[in-house]
Amino acid sequence: MSEQLTLFSNSELGERRLADRVRVMPAPPSEELVQAATVLPTGIFLGTSSWSFPTWRGLVYADTYEQTTLAREGLEAYAQHPLLRSVGIDRTFYSPVPAAEFAHYARQVPAGFRFLVKAPAQCVSPWLRADHNGRASANPHYLDPEFAAERFVQPATEGLGYTAGPLVFQFPPMGRVSVSQSATFAERLGDFLTRLPSGPLYAVEVRDPALLTDEYLAALRVGGARHCIGLHPRQPGVREQARLVNKLAPGTLVVRWNLHADYGYEEAREHYHPFTRLVDEDVPTRVALARLCLETVAAGHAAFVIANNKAEGSAPLTLFKLATLIAEEVRLRHTMRGADNWQR
Repeated sequence: MSEQLTLFSNSELGERRLADRVRVMPAPPSEELVQAATVLPTGIFLGTSSWSFPTWRGLVYADTYEQTTLAREGLEAYAQHPLLRSVGIDRTFYSPVPAAEFAHYARQVPAGFRFLVKAPAQCVSPWLRADHNGRASANPHYLDPEFAAERFVQPATEGLGYTAGPLVFQFPPMGRVSVSQSATFAERLGDFLTRLPSGPLYAVEVRDPALLTDEYLAALRVGGARHCIGLHPRQPGVREQARLVNKLAPGTLVVRWNLHADYGYEEAREHYHPFTRLVDEDVPTRVALARLCLETVAAGHAAFVIANNKAEGSAPLTLFKLATLIAEEVRLRHTMRGADNWQR
């Protein structure tokens, strides 16, 4: 690649890239969704966990585009949807991303848009991936605040600027030994969070209910972080986790609706593909999330809900249903308030 790059000047390379670029066009939203967007409180940020699904034609995109095209060029079109004011960046979990890459994302979205970014696995996993002999090794960067600041926090905040939303440290299942040492985990987590750069919004998601202890909540308090409500078969439901969040000081709501309770990832992918319809609607979770969002913004804080295709079958449709439900509740409250004022 480096030899090829030397064959062209910077201006020639730019012209070639522009010539090769495929313009991704957004799908026009329905009138119902446009109306919901006008009512949705500005502090509520709804988004999908990725934007590069070719099957979202008619939902997000005007046509069918290659996945690689959407990964490179689709974000601008995605961000034009009036209800999609956020998106998750999950690829950072597998490898750190430089500031320039984050800046490229930020240039494609409007001022009111916010990104939710997952920290690299090197920050949150006690073990490195198994080598070719099938042996995993201890991770020297696990809960290392200097590594996290240098390889994750600084590039994300520098590149994304004001479009940076929650920076999420999602811990994988820890195994029985680690879970039995929940107090030790909480102590290390608190020390880690307090030594991160101040300013960004940090959130923590765990996959082991045994780690959701009073010591864990104390670690979040001392570190100024939020509990990320991760909706996943390994975790308690939304209401149980909401009660956990209520034990913290009021603040930003962070939700990742990851996976339907009845499936593993591969099962859900096969069951829900091509992600164009809601297959298993979870109305109780939707209602609970709508209430949580409204309670949060009423208290003066932002609310983030990031949905995966594997939650109900189609992430955009999950969010459109949630947004419509929130909008209906907002209209109802306005009507009731107006009636109350008239009676007075």
